[in-house]
Amino acid sequence: MGDDAHKHAHWVYAHPRAGSLNAALRDAGVERLRRDGWTVDVADLYAERFDPILVEEGGADVCSAQRRLVSADLVVLQFPLWWYGPPAMLKGWIDRVFERGFAYDVPDPTTGRNRKYGDGGLAGRRALAVVTAGDRPGSISPRGISGDVEDVLWPLLHGTFWYSGMEALEPHLVTNVHGIDAGGVRRLGEDLAERLGTVGTENPIPYLPMTDEYYDHSIALRRTSRRG
Repeated sequence: MGDDAHKHAHWVYAHPRAGSLNAALRDAGVERLRRDGWTVDVADLYAERFDPILVEEGGADVCSAQRRLVSADLVVLQFPLWWYGPPAMLKGWIDRVFERGFAYDVPDPTTGRNRKYGDGGLAGRRALAVVTAGDRPGSISPRGISGDVEDVLWPLLHGTFWYSGMEALEPHLVTNVHGIDAGGVRRLGEDLAERLGTVGTENPIPYLPMTDEYYDHSIALRRTSRRG
């Protein structure tokens, strides 16, 4: 995705308050993408009253969400970090929208094998998580008490983005968010906008495909395999 012009982004936003820091970050990020020539479709899950509870597969709302998702070159999931994961609203959106046969376990017409881990139903797209957290920056770091952000978000980055075929980008993490004044909100929006300026060209996280070259028949990494 070297050329950002004429690209389309699907921004999935999961925060319940309209006047939040997250709302300001969303607006700054969407404005930057549009300024760079992207078209952007924003799905505000709370405002749209998306039903996150999976009872039965399918439904008109799921089909609509899937159409919006497949039209995108870039998928942005934005959420506050609650208990080391996304809010139930966003988790439920993933549970319902990323159905088997749509996002994963899509049969390869040549081999008959189900496509997953870098070759799923959403292959060809990039995915970025924009995440806010109340904790201090050092706590979510390689030596922090909470661990590195890529480890904290492993179920999303590797288990959802990469599993369904999307290239996972390094998360955009905003920490220490409580009590930020208007100037701080503006600076954080500028930081996100700057990051999005390179979203089409930056290198994704170098996850490995699920092939015999890297994994044995128990789906464990071969001892000679190294990420990246």
